[in-house]
Amino acid sequence: MVSLPLLPFLLVPAIALFFMIFKVLKEYERGVVFRLGRLVGARGPGLTLLIPGIELMERVDLRTVTMDIPSQDVITRDNVSVKVNAVLYFRVVDPARAVVEVEDYLVATSQLAQTTLRSVCGQGELDDLLAERDKINANIQEILDSQTDPWGIKVVAVELKHIDLPPDMQRAMAREAEAERDRRAKVINAEGEFQASLKLAEAAAILADNPGALQLRYFETLTEMAQENESTTLFPLPVDFLKAFYRDSE
Repeated sequence: MVSLPLLPFLLVPAIALFFMIFKVLKEYERGVVFRLGRLVGARGPGLTLLIPGIELMERVDLRTVTMDIPSQDVITRDNVSVKVNAVLYFRVVDPARAVVEVEDYLVATSQLAQTTLRSVCGQGELDDLLAERDKINANIQEILDSQTDPWGIKVVAVELKHIDLPPDMQRAMAREAEAERDRRAKVINAEGEFQASLKLAEAAAILADNPGALQLRYFETLTEMAQENESTTLFPLPVDFLKAFYRDSE
C-alpha cells in the first residue's frame, strides 16, 4: 500500500502520462500522427490514444483561413505604378500532406499569394485592373489552387481589396471622368432638342392641314393666359383666322 506522503509524487506522473496518452480533438481539428518518425495518418475528431514516447501528433485546423495579402507594388502593362492588396480564403483538405509536403503551409501560402498577385496584376492594363476585378480574382484563385493542391490546401476565393493609384493618375482620371460627364450631358441635351424639333414639326404639319385645330389651339391659349394673368390683354385677330367665320356665314 502506497503511503500518503508518496501519493502526490505518484499522481503527478500519472496525470502527465494520462495527458500524453489521451488527446481530444475538436470537430474542426485533425491530428497527424507520426510513429517513430514515420507518418501513420490523420486521426480525429474526438478521443485519440497515443503511445507515449513512440507516437507524436501535430494538430491541423480544417476551418477556412482568412489571410490578408499585404499591399504589393505592381507595374501594369501600360507602365502605371499602383499598390494592390487582397484577401485570401483557403482551407486544409488533406492534413497529412499539409504537414509533410511543406514546412509551414500558412507562410508558404502567404508568400505564394503575394507573388501571384504581383504577376497577374502586372499582366493587364490599369483599365482592366479597375473594371475586371472578378476576372482577375478568378485568375489568381485558379493559379493558387493549382499550386497549393500538392500541399493539401484548397483555395476558396481571392478578392482584391484596394487599388491605390498615384496622385497624378487620380487627378487625370478625375478630369477624364468630368469630361465624359460633360460629353454625355451635351449628347443628351442635343438628343432632347432633336426629338422636340421633330414633335414641333409634326404638330405644325397637323395644324397646317387642319385650320380648325389651329383655331381651337388659339382659343385654348387665350383661356390659359386669362387664368394666369389678372390684367387685360388684347390680341389682334389675324385675317386668315376670320376667313373661317366668313365661309360659315356664307
